[in-house]
Amino acid sequence: MLRPVLTALLVTATSFTPAMAQDSAAPANAAPAQAALAQPAAAQPADAAAATPASTLTPEQITAFNEGVKSFTEAQKAQQAGDNAGALAKYQAALPGIRAVVQAQPDNIENTQFLSNALMATAATQAALKNVDAILPLYEESVPLLRKVVAAKPADAPTRALFTSVLTQLGNAKLGAQDKAAAAPLYDEAAGLARKAVAEQATPANRNQLLAALIGASQAKDDPAIKAEAAQLSKTMLAEGSVDAANKPSAQILAGAAQPAPGGK
Repeated sequence: MLRPVLTALLVTATSFTPAMAQDSAAPANAAPAQAALAQPAAAQPADAAAATPASTLTPEQITAFNEGVKSFTEAQKAQQAGDNAGALAKYQAALPGIRAVVQAQPDNIENTQFLSNALMATAATQAALKNVDAILPLYEESVPLLRKVVAAKPADAPTRALFTSVLTQLGNAKLGAQDKAAAAPLYDEAAGLARKAVAEQATPANRNQLLAALIGASQAKDDPAIKAEAAQLSKTMLAEGSVDAANKPSAQILAGAAQPAPGGK
C-alpha cells in the first residue's frame, strides 16, 4: 500500500495586517508581513465595525477584534525573528477575537479569509515547534472557511492552492488512521480543485497538487478511473522529471503498476 504522510506546509506566504476597527466602516490598510504555510491570497480583513445585514458587532467584539489584530501583528514579528514560541502565544491570543467577529458576521469574506490565514500561520508555528498533534485541528477548522473564500473568490488561485493542500493533508491523516470513508471526499474535493488549477495553468506545482490528491484517492477508494488517472499522470510526470520529492515514491509505484508485465502484450 502506498503511504501518504501528513506533513506541515511550510512554504513562505504573504499575510496582511488589517486596520483597527472603528465605529464606522473604513477601508482596511494592508501592510505585507511574513507568515508561513502555503500560499494564501492577500487577505485584507474588512473593518470589524462594518456591520453586515446579518449582524452588528458589539463594542466588546470590536475591542476583541482590535486586540486580535494587534496580537496577530506581534506574532508575525516574532515569527520573522525566529521566536516561534512567542509567535505561537501571540497567534493563540489573536484567534478568539477574530473568531468572534467571523461568527457574528459570517458573510464578511475578508475577515473569514483573515481567520483562515491566522489559523494557517498558527499551524505553521506549531509545526516549527514540532507540535504535530496540534496541526490537524487547525486544518479542520480552516476547511469551511477556505471553502467559503474559494467559492466567493473563484479567481483567487493562491487560496485555492492552499485549500487543495489542506484537504490533501487532512485526507492523508485520515488515510493514515485507516479511515478511508473520511479520507475519500477530502481527496475528491482536492482533486477537483487541482484539476481546475491545471486546466488554467499546467505548472509543475499545480500538477503535483493534482498528483498528490489522486495518489490519496487511489488508495482511499476502489475507483478504476481514479487509479488509471493517477498512474498515467505519474508516468507522464516521471518521464518529464517534474514529480516533486513528496510524490515521487508513490508515483514510481503507480507508474510501475501501470506497465505491462514482462512478456505481456
